[in-house]
This record gives sequence, structure tokens and C-alpha cells, in this order.
Amino acid sequence: MRTSRDRILTTHTGSLPRTPALSKLLVQREQGRAIDGAELDRQVAECLDGVIRGQLDAGLDSINNGEVPRVGFSTYVTERMTGFGGEGRRKPALDMQRFPGYAAHMARQIGVSEDLAKVWNTPLAQRAVQYDPTLAGVKAELASFSTALAGGAQPAETFMTAASPGVVTTTMLRADDNPDYPTDRDYVLAVAREMKHEYEAIVAAGHVLQLDAPDLAMERVIMFGDADLGTFLERVELHVEAINLALENIPADRVRLHVCWGNWQGPHQDDVPVSELLPILYRANVGALSIPLGNPRHEHETVSFKTHPLPDHMLLLPGVIDVTTNYLEHPEVVANRICASVAAVGDRERIVAGTDCGFGTFASYEFVAQDVAWAKLKALSEGATIATRRLWG
Repeated sequence: MRTSRDRILTTHTGSLPRTPALSKLLVQREQGRAIDGAELDRQVAECLDGVIRGQLDAGLDSINNGEVPRVGFSTYVTERMTGFGGEGRRKPALDMQRFPGYAAHMARQIGVSEDLAKVWNTPLAQRAVQYDPTLAGVKAELASFSTALAGGAQPAETFMTAASPGVVTTTMLRADDNPDYPTDRDYVLAVAREMKHEYEAIVAAGHVLQLDAPDLAMERVIMFGDADLGTFLERVELHVEAINLALENIPADRVRLHVCWGNWQGPHQDDVPVSELLPILYRANVGALSIPLGNPRHEHETVSFKTHPLPDHMLLLPGVIDVTTNYLEHPEVVANRICASVAAVGDRERIVAGTDCGFGTFASYEFVAQDVAWAKLKALSEGATIATRRLWG
């Protein structure tokens, strides 16, 4: 991964706004409804051209494909792995339980539609999971990204996201009667062994791999909302163990790990402090951590990197843009947040400015207007320019 050797570099977290037509087709495919495959390919190519152009126009240094071919940042794996079926029901987040008025507000905002992606009603792992040995899905995604990149200016760096073993297993829950996995540990490690094929394909194609692992923080208020902190942290340790198993053939400096508390615009009053997580996260064999630090609930936690110093081999990709609100950050505010991260880590070269999370983690679930999302990414680059002047003179 590139470091901020001469200036503060910029990136983002993965998902970017899809066109409404593409979102509709992706959801219909997820639901098993008949769609025009050629039209889906056309919509993906058109949207992909747009998100690459948008990232470059915004001034980002490390860009990706915006996850535009995927229905969801985690649920896409059910299209590439066998063993899933039926329908599970994830627990509601503590925000929904403690603030019923907020829950009703969110329900009104999202609405009810047949064109909504599966988020809380995802398939179950009913038997042993197996990644498609032909790697058809990831190969097609890599090919479409390569084609789109060939048509324009080349970025400084490219990355591609993939769901972590932990987020797969906490999103697509293990069925109680699964004959192949008597425990969650069995399930988590099995998913790690299968997903490693996708991870290695991404790195072999020349991209930095970003593992999306919101489970390492977010599940404190979902799956483990009624458990004690120690029980949750034991699960975090298991998920990091699974990450390391899946990455055994990949150099750490080719991998960045995204951890977050969920990108809904809720109270987040029960989020686990990042200081509880950092000692465990530092055990992951990755070269960078992406942590949300641009929102009102976690911005103060930047100082945690003083009390829990970042390992020498790691970069920090601090989120300095909130992706849940349509407030447009002033570039000076962005610069302040970047400089706070530099002060906490003590090394300007190991800070790459990013966003808190994605702008379109699931097709049809977007809380920031598309034009505002692109303006936020422009503000990110402008803020990085200001921070560079402050830090380099």
C-alpha cells in the first residue's frame, strides 16, 4: 500500500452510490426473479464508468469499483458460495430496542418495497459452505473493473473489498440444525478457508485487498447486544483468528481491514469503545486499519491511538467524513480531523484519509443523496490538501 510520503493521500471505504436502475436489477436477482442478464451487464458497466470517473474527479488517490456489481457488501457471497438457503432473522440493533420512536422513524424513512435488498432477513448456512471452484463471480468483477480502468486515467492505487469471515457468519447465520457445523467456531473457520480463494484472486489481480469487518465492532449491539463485553471480545478474537487463517498466503502490506459500528444514523449509545478493540485488532495480519472517526459518536476516540499505539508496520485510514448525514463537511473540519489522527499516531506518512463507511452498503439502502456523497468525497480531498500544507509546510 502507498503511504503519505509527500502529502496526505485519500481513499474511501468501498461502496458508492449505484444508479436506481442497477439497484433494482441487483435486488431482483437476489430475490430470484427473472432479469435480463445483458441489461444487468450494461447497467453495471455504465455505473462502473461513472463511479471511477467520480472518484478521480473528486481527487481520490486509492479507488475501487464502488462495489457496484454487488447487491450488498456482505450478502453478495451467497451468489458465490453454496450451502446457504431459507431465511434467517437477525436480532435488531440495540438502537432499535432502546429507542422505539427512532425505530419507527427509520421504518418510515426506508419504507416498504419489493425492491429492498435483504439486510435483516438473510439466508442461513444450512450445510457446509463451498466457494465456487471456478471463481466465476470474482473473476467477472475483476474483469469489469479492469475494463473500466482501461478506458481512462489511471489512479495511484486500486483496491477491492471483500467480506470478512466474521461478517459473513454474523450476517448469514448458522442454522441450528446445520449437520456440518455443530458450533459457530466451526462455521467461522470454514468460511475463512473458503473465502481465502476470493482474497487471493483479488491480490493476484494487482489490487490491495480491503476486508470489510464491521462485525468486529458492530455485532456488540446486534448479535451480542444482550451479552457481556467479555463474551463479545472472545468472538472478536475468533474472527481475527479466522482473518489470519484466510490471509496466510497474502503479505500483510497488501491488505487493509475496515472495522466499524454500522453506518446507520442512529444514537449508537451502546457502541463498544475502540480502546477495547485495538489490542485485538492489532493481532490481525494486515497492513492498515480503517476506523470511523468522522462522526459525533466516535470522533473523540482518535486519542485512543496514543494510549494504544499503532504497530509500526500498520497504516491508519481514519474516517474523516460521516457517511450517514447530508451535512457537507467543511474542508477545514476534514483537515482538523486528519491532523488529529497524525498527532495521535505520531507519523504523518502512516495516515491515509478516508470515510467512515460506504455510501451504498446495500443496493436500495442509501441515506446520503448521491450528489452530496460525491461532494463529500471532494471535501475529503480538499481537506487533505489543507492538512498537507499544515503538516509539510
